Amino acid sequence: MMADTDNVASKLIEGIRNASGLSQAELARRSGLQSSVLSAYEHGRRQPSVSALARIARAAGLQLELAPTLDDESLERQARILEMVLDLACSLPFKGRGELQYPPLIGLRA
Repeated sequence: MMADTDNVASKLIEGIRNASGLSQAELARRSGLQSSVLSAYEHGRRQPSVSALARIARAAGLQLELAPTLDDESLERQARILEMVLDLACSLPFKGRGELQYPPLIGLRA
């Protein structure tokens, strides 16, 4: 049985195929891979390189991008940091400037 990290590429390729609506044979043809190789990638029997994944995505009219993960732990950490920054901002001395003064408007004569 594969670990979750081992099947990321196969899930990604399956998602690419589903999003594009292409058959496995058509996606293989467009990406320049043999159907058997794409099938092995999609079923987790082989691991594709990053360049192969990008080529498969491009063949389906998609782009492969990396983005930071936003799991619950990461969001909680970001919330704690924001809370500390806001607490720090509130503890800084503040001297109000009073009411804003605007220059007088020039009277226009018709």
